[in-house]
Amino acid sequence: MGMTLAEKILARASGKESVSAGEIVTAKVDCAMMDDILGPRIVEDAIKDFPYELKLWDKDRVVLICDHYAPSGTIHQADIVAYTRDWAKRFGLGEENYFEGIGPCHQILAENGYSLPGTVQVGTDSHTCTAGAFGCLGTGIGSTEMAGVLYTGEIWMRVPETILYKWEGKLPQGVMAKDVILKSIGDTGHSGATYMSMEFTGDTIKNLPMDERMCISNMAIEAGAKCGLIPADEKTDAYLAEHGCTKAYEKFAPDADANYAKVMQYRAEDLIPQVACPHNVDNVHPITEVKGTVMHRAYIGSCTGGRLNDLRVAAEILKGKKVSRDTKLLVSPASQLIWKQADKLGYLQTLAEAGATILAPTCGACLGVHSGLIGAGENCVSASNRNFKGRMGSPDGKVYLASPATIAASAIEGRLADVREHL
Repeated sequence: MGMTLAEKILARASGKESVSAGEIVTAKVDCAMMDDILGPRIVEDAIKDFPYELKLWDKDRVVLICDHYAPSGTIHQADIVAYTRDWAKRFGLGEENYFEGIGPCHQILAENGYSLPGTVQVGTDSHTCTAGAFGCLGTGIGSTEMAGVLYTGEIWMRVPETILYKWEGKLPQGVMAKDVILKSIGDTGHSGATYMSMEFTGDTIKNLPMDERMCISNMAIEAGAKCGLIPADEKTDAYLAEHGCTKAYEKFAPDADANYAKVMQYRAEDLIPQVACPHNVDNVHPITEVKGTVMHRAYIGSCTGGRLNDLRVAAEILKGKKVSRDTKLLVSPASQLIWKQADKLGYLQTLAEAGATILAPTCGACLGVHSGLIGAGENCVSASNRNFKGRMGSPDGKVYLASPATIAASAIEGRLADVREHL
């Protein structure tokens, strides 16, 4: 019997010729990432009663990123960022391993060559599964478990079963990767893939740019998945090369006779824009069922929906138009690099002229800690990954998830809109 993509990666990481779902392995970690919100401060507190001092098994494989609380919105947040910065210095992390205020961690990992095909990446953020877009088994872990990884460079892991999502055909105009993953999660359920690997294949996926693939893998955790994997190919190679990555890596592909727990098959041309309605990511409906719902806020950004392709699509829809006076559009590029690229290409100017407020590259608005919270009674349509109660501000507000294309159209109308009517 052949192996799935997750099985192949974990076989390599555990030094075995083959592994199968349900097997327990000790895998070598290729990259350990900590963020400011759940990183050093929480890790050290978790092991404060242990009879030994914290050490790093390999500081070149440890990455520390301040993104949730940078730029800081409160004194408490500033203190945490300062602690994280000092911790990096104390443990000898240099500028290639410590990043502050230049964007959400998963985008920064990708741009700096840490999300490599065939490797294992763990992080103190649940959306570490974003790395799966590179054929990298990325997964979120707790701060206490991270302490063990920092000491040993290894992690105990159960080889996950895999659900195969096979998407064939060409996506219609106005439909994006966000619609693909929302449809997949809606059909799977918020816990339907718990501790499983979601593996995405088919010519629809193969034809997507890396920006779009990262959106799909990013949201695998919203179905409870351990990881969301897409086989690496020539587009993966090109992305890494363009971002200056010279590290060696090995690409894997699933075997034709791999054993899947379930196979989900889709025709891309049948897909229309999707919206996840409050307060669960699997509460997914086609735009035709929810259009017209008033939106007070619109947000394009985060590690899910603020990449260059997202900003390009939004700018094309908003060019020469105006955001509704009853809606506030916030745009946060996914990294400083993307901010500069989008500025050079004129996307940010187009968005600003339409009435958008351009924010720093940060996680702040996504989880409601700074940079634009929603108030009681307000509705927000967001390109981010979660719409839980209170996620982006007041627990009496409501968050709807949609693609940047749908958000741009909705910002124009001031209510959930069908982007196909704006093309």
